[in-house]
Amino acid sequence: MFRKILIANRGEIALRVIRTCKEMGIKTVAVYSDADRESLHVKYADEAVNIGPPLSRKSYLNIERIITAAKQSGAQAVHPGYGFLAENATFAEACAGEGLKFIGPTGKTHRLTGEKTAALEIAAKEGIPVSPGSRGALSSPEEAVRTARETGYPVILKASGGGGGRGMKVAFTEEELINLLSVARGEALAAFRNPDIYLEKYIPEPRHIEFQILADEYGNFIHLGERECSIQKRYQKLVEESPSPFLDEDLREKMGRAAVKIMRSVGYTNAGTVEFLVDAEKNFYFNEINSRLQVEHPVTEMVTGIDLVRQQIIIAAGGRLKIDQETVKLKGWSLECRINAEDPEEDFKPSPGTVESLIMPGGFGVRVDTHLYNGYDIPPFYDSLIAKLVVWGEGRHQAISRMIRALAEFRIEGVKTTIPFHKRVMEDERFIKGEINTHFLANLVREVG
Repeated sequence: MFRKILIANRGEIALRVIRTCKEMGIKTVAVYSDADRESLHVKYADEAVNIGPPLSRKSYLNIERIITAAKQSGAQAVHPGYGFLAENATFAEACAGEGLKFIGPTGKTHRLTGEKTAALEIAAKEGIPVSPGSRGALSSPEEAVRTARETGYPVILKASGGGGGRGMKVAFTEEELINLLSVARGEALAAFRNPDIYLEKYIPEPRHIEFQILADEYGNFIHLGERECSIQKRYQKLVEESPSPFLDEDLREKMGRAAVKIMRSVGYTNAGTVEFLVDAEKNFYFNEINSRLQVEHPVTEMVTGIDLVRQQIIIAAGGRLKIDQETVKLKGWSLECRINAEDPEEDFKPSPGTVESLIMPGGFGVRVDTHLYNGYDIPPFYDSLIAKLVVWGEGRHQAISRMIRALAEFRIEGVKTTIPFHKRVMEDERFIKGEINTHFLANLVREVG
């Protein structure tokens, strides 16, 4: 087992990893930018190393500085968390080149799964359903038009080099398609340094359902059930739950087998997620692979009782999975609300500032992952996620009731947060009935507005 791990991240996920390391008797090294000197992950780690100015590209995205910090501190492994360098093949390879274990898949796997068109081709070859469309990057507007005519409108353009909604555009006509193609390429280039765009048939009002995978270095694979992540803002998830209110046991088994199959085909190791889009008729289509720990991993932990970070570390240290598919049981229901420092009344405008007062919820079945404390200055340089409120209940209705109660207890003064928005979602009759899709938020905002 590792004696010391460097966490190449910040905020709540850095704390999350540090806590599991402490329980395992592993020393931790935090890295921090000038803006994060007073962050809790710096205070809780056994050691902390400053890696530069506030801007991410000069600190948390600076591979050389992070590798230097790991070597000088004597760390044996690096946990990337999520975001920043978590899916960066160059970083994974740089760690390996310096004798550091990257807690995640190999650089080679990152390159394969990070190229969306390549992953789609693999899925199709494995017989996993994929949306009709181009099987590679579009070479010209003419090819885009020809492919769209074959699949039928509407169609969606997606970036080959990454996700998160960047470079993603929906076209309902040929004229829209031609106009949006150059826009999508520009966004993809700016976000991923890769202008390649591919095209798929657009699935109206789909559900976003993903499967959590664990795979060791000896060829053992399991899935830990699904998470429904359909409540989204501009393709960014805001509410997640496990299990999905839409899946039955037959569909869960089919999708789980498909998720394991594609991960096995790419030689995946460690924790990862396979994302699907599911239409109203319960047809599912492979979307992408996320080769890292997900923000929403706590809901899976709550219904399975499995610490995913612990499993990541054990696998990276050469351990075998001691869990098989037959022993994985989903117990109860879990919901997660991503609490962001944003103003829902101002189109979710970021709201950095000082936390003047903080009262966190508690009680049975309530978990809060956060790096906030009274007097903490939320910096304007990073993602606006400030807390994850997670609840567990024996069933979905109990989980929703518990989340409503916990949201009412949660007090963050000094900045605007998405807590009021989450209250509206939890009390909405359609959400309570499980009648949700990726357009739920847009419809809710339109109705409130």
